Parts: sequence; structure tokens; C-alpha cells
Amino acid sequence: MKEYEVREPVYGFIKFNEWEREIINHRVFQRLRRIRQLALTDMVYPGAVHTRFEHSLGVMHLATKMYNAIIGDDTNKQILKDNLDYIEAGLQRDKQVVRFAALLHDVGHAPFSHASESILKKSSKTGKPYKHEDYTTALIRGPLRDAIETHNINKNFNINANEVADLIEGNPTTLRERVFWKIIIDSQLDADRGDYLLRDSLHSGVKYGVYDLDRLIVTLALGIDPETNDVTLGIKESGWHVAESLIIARYQMFTQVYFHKTRRAYDYMLQEAIKSTIKTLPPPDEIESYLKLDDHEIWHQMKKNDEVFWCNSIMTRNHLRLVYETREIPTVEDEEIVNKIKESLDLKSIWSWEDMAKNVWYKQNKDKGGREEIAIIGKDKSARPLSEYSKLVKNLGELRQIRLYVKLKDRDEAEKIIGMVKK
Repeated sequence: MKEYEVREPVYGFIKFNEWEREIINHRVFQRLRRIRQLALTDMVYPGAVHTRFEHSLGVMHLATKMYNAIIGDDTNKQILKDNLDYIEAGLQRDKQVVRFAALLHDVGHAPFSHASESILKKSSKTGKPYKHEDYTTALIRGPLRDAIETHNINKNFNINANEVADLIEGNPTTLRERVFWKIIIDSQLDADRGDYLLRDSLHSGVKYGVYDLDRLIVTLALGIDPETNDVTLGIKESGWHVAESLIIARYQMFTQVYFHKTRRAYDYMLQEAIKSTIKTLPPPDEIESYLKLDDHEIWHQMKKNDEVFWCNSIMTRNHLRLVYETREIPTVEDEEIVNKIKESLDLKSIWSWEDMAKNVWYKQNKDKGGREEIAIIGKDKSARPLSEYSKLVKNLGELRQIRLYVKLKDRDEAEKIIGMVKK
């Protein structure tokens, strides 16, 4: 297969074949050039203007490094052969499926990425709001299907679009034992997190998300879950500290960048601006209408509606002002103070917004998405959870910091009221 390469700032060069090049050039994937990775974070960190396009290429590259490290080890290959009946042809075929899933995992993002995800419509089937993954799989099974299935190279692989979408969804019914490759795509040890930590750190100009990628790659190993006897991907026991550093890097990026007080204000303002202009985002069954929406279109609508407070405030950098915040893990007393302040602001007819910055840095056992703990693989190939090795990880609690914001014109009055409440 003919190879192409593109130069980018994290890994140097990323290579792809002509089949992948056709998908990269597809209008669905090119739309990611117009979707910011970190929404309006550049209002705080001016360099953070990178896009889902470069991140997606990076995830494909990193997923491939992880995959190659796994199948390049004789012990791992023997586990795959003995437990999952893999032969070389099957490994090469699944490598291409993993590359496609990594490349396309974010094609369904709404304008400005996660910042607008909270205003997606609810599904009539589940009653829950759609997520960008629902749009991703709809695009893979829809507009991208031909590019995946009809390329001449696919005569050697016979890969179908459903298979790629199923890997992103982690569908065990269709993938069966091969579903364990989803760990590379979506887990607490996946290529997505591995890439965005390094990429977001680089573009933001901070060092919080930096970890030892080379060490991570060489310590990847396959093991056997002692409870289920399933094959799992994890880190060699000798390298468990690099897994710990990955979790700490994520914790620091969230507290210092993703949950930055001003960045959170812009996320909220952006949601309100979109609701004031676009009104609503189309559901996955109206995928062509959804594809017409990107960051450029939202900027166009905000400029066209600059009389709307939220639109004008974003364009003039007149953001909401933080007037009170609790500790990262608030006490009952902290929450009572927040309620008293809100009541006092209401009495003075001062509008306020309460933000809850909430996240769990490391989910022990299994989370709602089915993501397991990072497995540490012993010399006997048994897999044990990282929390049994790391006291730091075991004790990382949930962040649920509460913040109160007001409009700039009300800041001074709000601060006087808060001072009186806290006395």
C-alpha cells in the first residue's frame, strides 16, 4: 500500500495509507478542521486553537503505536493465539479496524466540541440526551460507509462500517472476544486520553498533562483477568508508576485547564449563544443537517445576532465574573454558604450562574460506560487493578467544586453582598 505522511507538533510525522487518506479527505472528516478541540479555551490560553482534525490523526497514530507494541511481543502474541485463536492475518486485519476506529472516534462532535454537548436533544428511545458518539456511529454507518467498504484495498480485509462503529461502541454481541481492543479506543488507558493530554498541554503552553509516553508504550502487556478469565490490556508490574503518572496528569489538566474558572464561564456563555441563535442541534437521524454545523457557522450566527447578550459578550470578551467558589471537595457548610449567597443575590435582583465543576479522575472497579480500572499485569500474567498498587490513585477523590458567577456590571455589588453573608 502507498503511504503518505503529515507533519504535526506532538509526534513529528503521522503516516497513513491511501485507503485512510481517502477517508481523511472525506467531507465528514474534513469538517473536523472546523471544530476546535477545546472550544473557547484560547480566550484564556491563546495557543489552544487546535482542532479535532489533528487530535483524530494523533489518536490513530498513538493507537497504532500501542497495537504494534502489543503484537510485537512474543508473549502477548502467544496469549492472543492461545486464548483468542489469532493468526497473523487476523492481527493485521484488526490493526486496520483499530486504526479506523481511532481515526473516526470523534467525527460526530458538535460545534466547539464538548462545550455544546450539553444542549444536544434527548433520544425518543432512551429519554437521555444524545452524545457525540451517537453522531459518530451514525456518520460511520451512513456517509462514511462507502469510503470504508468500497476501496480496492478492502478486498484484502473485507472490513465493513458496522464493525468499525461496533468497536467504538464496544459491542460484544458482534465483536465477541475481539471487543477487548476497545481498551485502546475508550478506556482509562486509551489512545484518546493519551493524545489529548499531550496535545492540549502543548497548545495551552502548560506542562500539567505531560507523562512518559515512551515508557507507557514499552510497558504495555496482555494479561488474564482472574475473575472472568478474559484477555485484558494493561501495564507491566514493573511500570505501574507510568500508569499512575497518566492519572495524575489528567487530574492536573482538569483542575488547571479544563476547569479553569474563565474557561468554564465561556463554555456556559457559548451554550447560551447557540441556544439563542441555532436554537437546537439536529438529532442523529438528521445527520446531513447536523454536518452543516461547525464552529465557523456558529461564529457567523453570533456575528449576525450581536445584539444578543451572550453573542456580544463572547465577541468582546466580556465574560461572566467569578465571585465565589468553594473548595474542590465542598463541605455541607460550604454548600449552605452558596445557597445563602444565591438567596441574597436574588433579593437584590442580581442574576447569577451556579457552576458545578465535577469529575472523577480515576474510576475504581467499573464505571457506567463499562470502563474498567487500569490493569497491572504481574509476572504470572494475572491482572490486578492499579488502585491496589498506587495510594495516590486510590485516594483521588471526586471533584465537585461549586462556583458562582455574575455579569460584569453586577460584580462589585455581588462582592459586597458576599462579604456580608460570610461575616
